[in-house]
Amino acid sequence: MSFQTPLYKLADYLKWTTNGRIQLPDFQRGYKWDDERIRQLLVTILRGHPLGVVMMLKTGNDQIRFKPCPVEGVALPPNTEPGLLLLDGQQRLTSLTQALTGNGVVHTKDSRGKLMDRRYYVHMATALLGEERIDEAVVSMPGDGVLRSNFGKDIELDLSVPELERTHGYFPVRLLFGGADTVTWLFACEDKDQASQFHAKVIQPCSTYNIPAIELDETTSKAAVATVFEQVNTGGLPLNVFELLTATFAGDKKYFDAHGTDFRLNDDWHTTQKGLAAYPVLAAVENTDFLQTVSLLATLNRARKDTSGRPPAVSARKEDLLKLALDDYLEWVQPVRDAFVWTSTFLADLHIFDVKFLPYPKQLVPLAAIKVILGNDADLHGVRAKLAQWFWCGIIGELYGSASETRFARDVEQVPGWARGTTAAAPRTVADCTFASSRLLSLRTRNAAAYKGIYALVLAHGAKDWMYHKAFDKIQYVDLAVDIHHIFPSKWCLDYGIDPSRRESIVNKTPLSAETNRAIGGAAPSLYLPKIEKKAAIDAAQLDALVDTHLVDAAQLRADDFDAFFNKRMQELIALIEEATGKPVQHDLDEGDGTESLQQFDPEDAAVVPDLDDLEVEGKP
Repeated sequence: MSFQTPLYKLADYLKWTTNGRIQLPDFQRGYKWDDERIRQLLVTILRGHPLGVVMMLKTGNDQIRFKPCPVEGVALPPNTEPGLLLLDGQQRLTSLTQALTGNGVVHTKDSRGKLMDRRYYVHMATALLGEERIDEAVVSMPGDGVLRSNFGKDIELDLSVPELERTHGYFPVRLLFGGADTVTWLFACEDKDQASQFHAKVIQPCSTYNIPAIELDETTSKAAVATVFEQVNTGGLPLNVFELLTATFAGDKKYFDAHGTDFRLNDDWHTTQKGLAAYPVLAAVENTDFLQTVSLLATLNRARKDTSGRPPAVSARKEDLLKLALDDYLEWVQPVRDAFVWTSTFLADLHIFDVKFLPYPKQLVPLAAIKVILGNDADLHGVRAKLAQWFWCGIIGELYGSASETRFARDVEQVPGWARGTTAAAPRTVADCTFASSRLLSLRTRNAAAYKGIYALVLAHGAKDWMYHKAFDKIQYVDLAVDIHHIFPSKWCLDYGIDPSRRESIVNKTPLSAETNRAIGGAAPSLYLPKIEKKAAIDAAQLDALVDTHLVDAAQLRADDFDAFFNKRMQELIALIEEATGKPVQHDLDEGDGTESLQQFDPEDAAVVPDLDDLEVEGKP
C-alpha cells in the first residue's frame, strides 16, 4: 500500500461530491451531524481555520470492488463511477455539500435528535466586524428560510427569497462558491459598499480554502482499508468486517450480471435475524459471528480440496473473513442458518434456556460449524454426548474468553472426527480444560462463564423447584421466573459472620423460582423450610427430597450447619463437573477448607448488600 497527501481546494471537493467523482463506499454509515455542529463547521471555514484531513481510496482495484453510493443529498445519473471513495470525512463533506451547494438545505437534527431541515446564513454587517465576530454572524434558519415564534403564528425573520435575504443583510452560504450566481446576488444589494467589502473579506478568502487529503492507491487491500478506517474513524462507531463485505458483495459483477441487481448482505442478514428471533437464547449472535462460521466452513472446504501439499489454513480471523467471496457466502449461508437454529435445541438439552445464562455466545460459532460438518450425525446419541463434553470443557475450563479464532479453527478440524469416533485424540479444547476446586470460591457472579455453566449443570442434573415440585424444563423455567439465589440467605450469612468467599460462592447458590425465593427471604434454613412446607402443602420428607435434587443435604439445612452444608455441596459440584467434562478436578484446597487466600479475596465482597429478596415483609409478596 502506498499513499499521497495532496492539498485540494474546498471548491474542488464540492464539485467532485456533486458530480460523483467522490462517492462513499457502501459500508459507510448514514449522515448524522446535528445543526450546531454543522454551524460550527461553517464558522471554521469562514475563519480560515483547518478542519482536519480527509482520507480517500482511489478506485480501479480489481481486488476491492466496493459498491459506491453518492454523498447523501446528491442525485447522480445511474452507474456513475467514482474516481475516489471517501473513507474518512463523510460527515464533514456531506455537511458542506448540502449547505454550500444546490438550495442549501441540510437534512439534520437538533440537539435532542429531532429531524429537521436547516439553511445557513452569514449576517454581513456582523461578519465585517472581524474574525472574532464570525461565530455570531453565522446563523441557522429553518429549511424554508422563515423563523417563526408563538407556535408558528408570528414571523420573526423571513429569508425565504433572495430579495428578503438582501433586505435583511443575510448572505446565504449556499452561494459561497456560487460563481456567477454569487456575483448576481451581491450586485443586487442596495448597499454596494458593504457587498463589495463582504466579497473581498469573506467570500474571496474562502475561494482559496484548502483541505489536505490522504489518498490510498489502487494496491490497497481490504484488510488495510479496515485497519486504516478503524484508526482514523475515532469519532464514530468502529467499522467491522460486515460493513466491508456489505460493500464488497454489493459490487460483485458476476452476481449483478446474473440477477440484474446487487446482492445486499445487510438485507440477507435481516432474513437470518428473523429466523433466529424465535430462539431467545440466540439473541447474542452477531453478524460477524455468522460470517466467522461461514469462513470456517469455506476455508475448511478449500483446505480439503487443496492438492498442492500446502493447504490454506482454516480460519475465522478478520483478515480471512475479508477474503470471503460472495460465492462462498451463498454456498454456506443456509446450512449455517439451520445450524444456528439447531444450536438452540442443543443448548436447551443442556438446560441453557436464556441468553443471560449462555456462558460463551462466541462458542456457538464453532458449534454451528461443527453441526454443518457432522450433518445428521450430530444428533446420534454417542456423537451428541461427545459434543456435550467438548462444550462443557470449553465452559468449565473458561477457554473462550478472548482471542478465540485459533481455537475455533482447531475445533472444526478436531471435534467432528473425535465425536464420530474416527479419530482417537481428544480435541485441544478438551485437553486444555482444567478446573481447580478453589475456583468454586471465586465464582460469585454470573459474569463468569463457569458460574453460568455450573448453574446449567445443576438444572440438568434434575433440580426441581421446592415450592412447586416442577422440573426446570424450557417451559417451566420461564413460567416460574427461575433465577439463581442464595441457599443460606445473604442476611443470615452476614448476621453469622460467614466469610464473603463462601457466602457469595456458587456453592451457596441454586436455581429457584421467584416465589420460592420470596418464601426463603432472609431467614435461617431451619425457619424457611417449614414455611415452604406450609405454603406448598407438603411434609418434611417430600421437601427434603426436592432439596436433594439440588445436591443439597436437607438435614444440614435444618440444622443451620453452614460449614457441613458448604463442604458437602462443594464435593457434589466437583463430581458434577468431573462427569460433564470427563476430566478430574484439581483439589487445591485442604479437606474441609472453606477459606481462600487474601490474594483471591475481593475486599468489595465484604460490603455486599443483602438481596432485596432477603428483606421480605411477612405477608407481602
